[in-house]
Amino acid sequence: MNYIVLDMEWNQPWPGSPSARKVLPVQIRGEIIQIGAVRVTEDRQVADEFQVLIKPKYYRRLNRRVSKLTGIKEAQLRDEGVTMDEAMERFRNWCGEDVIFLTWGFDDITILRENLRLYGIDENWVSRWYNAQMIFNAQTDGSNSQKALKTAMEIFGIEATRPAHDALGDAYHTALICARLDLEKGTREYGQALKEHVNGFHGAELPGCISRKVFYDYPDKRAALSAMSGGENKCPTCSRQMLGSRWFAQPGRRYMDLATCPEHGKFLIRVRLSAQPDGTVRVSRLTYEATSEAAAAYARRVEKADPENGSTTQRRRRSRLSEK
Repeated sequence: MNYIVLDMEWNQPWPGSPSARKVLPVQIRGEIIQIGAVRVTEDRQVADEFQVLIKPKYYRRLNRRVSKLTGIKEAQLRDEGVTMDEAMERFRNWCGEDVIFLTWGFDDITILRENLRLYGIDENWVSRWYNAQMIFNAQTDGSNSQKALKTAMEIFGIEATRPAHDALGDAYHTALICARLDLEKGTREYGQALKEHVNGFHGAELPGCISRKVFYDYPDKRAALSAMSGGENKCPTCSRQMLGSRWFAQPGRRYMDLATCPEHGKFLIRVRLSAQPDGTVRVSRLTYEATSEAAAAYARRVEKADPENGSTTQRRRRSRLSEK
């Protein structure tokens, strides 16, 4: 049995562009354009490597932010990229049988599964995976915060020898970290580490999450929340605009709202706001089923804040919250 340390880069359409308005057969957060992976053996040795560029089919115009961050150019994808089908065939053959996938974060495997679903490719072979961040936290400082890869490298005294925001470079550095962890113990105790992370309100996907998407470059919090309850408040099933209810604040610049699609019913929306280097606001948006654990938490919050349909004082408080 081997561990496959996986990292990917994906393209996202610019908000408001024609590509962003496309209705795809399967909703995706981004279209994969690069895969990098490094094998770590059972005795924790960093072994062979894999990388491939993928020519996008749906979001063909490369987001300039993605291009700047990764260094990947549209011409490079056209000249060197292969189809998703070919890339997955190569990757699966390289991985071999009896493997466990490790990623640095929660997004990569979810993005991979969405893309496999979009292309009609079997996704069951990537079902065994763990977020190495959780194992790292459990075996170092015991915190429940999501540490950047650079931070974890500094803690272990690992010097960067590969470029950042390159799929293979990030996979290689993650593999060096994983080689210093007790992976067998980490995977065995993963459930407890994940539970502690969720309890710490640091953005893990709770059961019932059906989609996650990132939005960039809002001028301030008001504009970000307005977009999330307005033009970007789309049904995960039919992409029609949904009607929001009201935002409730949570720790760490997080907010949640219950939205309704006229055709498909209610969905819980959770967003996290974070500042970008240029001062604009980035939004990480998660959509949950109405029957999910997260939706139940929202219902309890509503009941607590408004036990009898709300007093005048409570309505004023909610009004002030929506304006923040």
